[in-house]
Amino acid sequence: MPDRDWYRGVFLDAPLLVLFVTGTLDPSLIAKHRRLSAFSIADLDALNSFLARVREVFVTPNTLTEASNLLGQHGEPERGDLLERMRAVIEDTREITVLSRTAAQRSEFTRLGLTDSALIEASSADVPLLTVDGALHRAALDAEARSSVNFNHIRDMAD
Repeated sequence: MPDRDWYRGVFLDAPLLVLFVTGTLDPSLIAKHRRLSAFSIADLDALNSFLARVREVFVTPNTLTEASNLLGQHGEPERGDLLERMRAVIEDTREITVLSRTAAQRSEFTRLGLTDSALIEASSADVPLLTVDGALHRAALDAEARSSVNFNHIRDMAD
């Protein structure tokens, strides 16, 4: 793993934001949330270890909306707790707005959609995107070198 403050900050994609919110509320919920079937508690540990090495977590309104919707698909009684935890995470992150008009003008829009296009627009080599989505990772790197980190590589390093 890199030294502390490896990056000034990092953007999280929606699946990793859902993992983070769920895992910080109760790691045992990872196995219960249908949108987190690809993740484990070890993945949460790897994510937390990575995030401990950045100064700030960045999000876009699009990513927050998508993550909130995914968290809201979980049943009660945890659903309310997950959204309450999401509220706290929103307070602790830096939200960067990319105009939908700007994101939709990107060439990636027709392939990846609005949320991912906004993340590509917002990320940079100084504040890269941390994503589990291979297509999004490659598109971000094509847009700007070193503007994305593939979470699957972080997983591999943690093993």
